[in-house]
Amino acid sequence: MLKGIDPLLGPDLLMMLRAMGHGDEIAIVDGNYPADAHAQRLIRMDGHDAIAVADAVLSVMPLDDFVDETAFRPGITGAPDRREPIFDDFEAVVARHEPGKTVVPLHGAAFYDRVRNCYALIATSERRLYGNLILRKGVIRP
Repeated sequence: MLKGIDPLLGPDLLMMLRAMGHGDEIAIVDGNYPADAHAQRLIRMDGHDAIAVADAVLSVMPLDDFVDETAFRPGITGAPDRREPIFDDFEAVVARHEPGKTVVPLHGAAFYDRVRNCYALIATSERRLYGNLILRKGVIRP
């Protein structure tokens, strides 16, 4: 245990977050996502939901402020205006840690392709459909 560090952030995840550089992306995915098949580097966080994991990650990792879009969720193919409740939860956790940042939908293959290119992937036990989020790492200024 460490002071001021969310206990969900275990040693493997902390090491992964620290190893990431500016512009690298990490995906937090739900229990249905083909995590093992799509991950370059995989951290398993079974038993935890995607919102709690996103909250823990964003407690130590800044989002990129060199680009406009730094957080992404899946869009719903065939229903681009449909909103799942988990989208509101993702937006709230991002806004809490990074005021002014938004969560951008990516539809179909665009989301899956972006996940495959992420530096790392965190597999959660999130049960809600579309419970996936990609975060782009920013910098810590002196």
